Amino acid sequence: MRSPDKNSNSNSIRQEDESILNQLLRNEADMAYRRRTKILIKYLQLESGDRVIDIGCGMGFYLMAMGKLRQLWQVGFDTDTQRLRQAKFHQVPARLISGRIENLPFSVESFDKVLLSEVLEHLTEDDEALVKIHKILKPGGILALSVPHADYPFLWDPISSVRRIARLQPLRKGPMVGIWTNHVRLYHPDQLAGKLEKAGFEIEILEEATHYTFPFAHFLIYGIGKPLLERKLLPRGLHNAADRFSAESNKGGVFNPINMGVALFRMIDKLNNRATMKSQKTFVNVLIKARKR
Repeated sequence: MRSPDKNSNSNSIRQEDESILNQLLRNEADMAYRRRTKILIKYLQLESGDRVIDIGCGMGFYLMAMGKLRQLWQVGFDTDTQRLRQAKFHQVPARLISGRIENLPFSVESFDKVLLSEVLEHLTEDDEALVKIHKILKPGGILALSVPHADYPFLWDPISSVRRIARLQPLRKGPMVGIWTNHVRLYHPDQLAGKLEKAGFEIEILEEATHYTFPFAHFLIYGIGKPLLERKLLPRGLHNAADRFSAESNKGGVFNPINMGVALFRMIDKLNNRATMKSQKTFVNVLIKARKR
């Protein structure tokens, strides 16, 4: 990871928060998702009473996790009404609103913290979106942001990697789609930093995360696992071991194939904690902590 951290003490999380997040993320097979969840929540420096919005909240896992850490006033905002219904089903502690980021229905300086994880790459007008987000943040408010890295590891998505080498257009839809799923673009760190500064943000931390991955991890998790999970085609034991919202129902059986797979992914992910990560050239994510000037 690369991290120009201006104040490392202010960007740590409490030990009890770490324990809670580890339990909530027990089922998480996506090593990049698991890693960026902890990083982004750390960036937000959550304090009880904060007004927090998760833009592109999906089914609300981040909102659920943050609600277990602090007493917050939360909003979940997403275009996908079906996923918002799932968030409501899971009793996510937030006001859930459907809409598009181009038309944020919030007053100027409404929020202390904004989470924007894996959203910007889907937007045609990403610069305009950042300006709108800047407006709804209070002065000094924090934006925690993640996007897919343009220089991603070969093993994370071999199909897209080979197509890139062959100078073919990326696959954005279909059964073999990978890191480019419904994405307009991927990002280089300096490119993303420039967009944020142009929108009026001051960057406090920039990191590149997750280099070591299991081969075809993206396809295995999202191409195969996710459809089976969402269509409820897995037996209950496997479902409880795979669903992000069912960590407390996972009995942790060592012979459960989902648990075995997750354990293997965890072993590989430990390599991403090495000091030698600073010399790597490819990563799954770019992550930024930025503050409204």
